[in-house]
Amino acid sequence: MQKLILTAIVLSLLLGCGGAQKVYRLDPETTTDLSGKWNDTDARLVSQEMISDCLGRVWLSDYVLAQGAKPVVTVGQIRNRSSEHIDTETFTTDFERELINSGQIRFVARPTQRNDVREERFDQQEFASPETIKKIRNETGADFILLGAIKSIEDQLGGTKVVFYKTDLELINVETNEKVWIGSKKIKKEIGKSKTKW
Repeated sequence: MQKLILTAIVLSLLLGCGGAQKVYRLDPETTTDLSGKWNDTDARLVSQEMISDCLGRVWLSDYVLAQGAKPVVTVGQIRNRSSEHIDTETFTTDFERELINSGQIRFVARPTQRNDVREERFDQQEFASPETIKKIRNETGADFILLGAIKSIEDQLGGTKVVFYKTDLELINVETNEKVWIGSKKIKKEIGKSKTKW
C-alpha cells in the first residue's frame, strides 16, 4: 500500500512539474527578433526596400521609352554567403512578389522552375486535347535577370555580439550583360548575452 501511495505522489509531482506549452499567434508583419539571426522581418524589409529602389531608377523608364513595352524580368540565384543558414528560396520569392505586384514589369519563371513548366508542356503534347495544348518553344525570354548575395560579418566581445548583414543585388541585361542597376541594403544587429559564451 505504501508503494502505491509513494508511486502516486511521485507521478503527481512529475506531472505537476511539467509546464503547459503556450502558443501565441502573431501578425505576420510583426517584427520579431528572438535570436538576433536573420529572420522573416529582415527578408521582408530588404526585399521591399531594394525592389522599390530598383523600380524607381532610370533604367526602367529608359527601357519603356526605347522599347514601348514593359521589361521582362526573372530572378536568378540569390546566394547565401553569410555565416548563418538562410533559406534563399523564401528570400527569392519575396523579390518575385515585390516585382510582380509593382505592375511595372512582366515576369517569367525563374531558372529553377522552368524545367517543371517544360515537363508540363511536353506532357500536354501527348495527353492534352488539341484545343488546349500549349506550344513548345514559345516561351517569353527575360530581358533582365536579378542576381545577388547575402553576406555577414560578426564581431564579438564578451557577452555582446554585433552582426552586420549586407545584401547586394544586380539587375543585368540578359542579351548584353550590361548592369543597369546595383542595389545594396545593410542591417546591423547587436545581440547581448550576459555571462554566456557564444
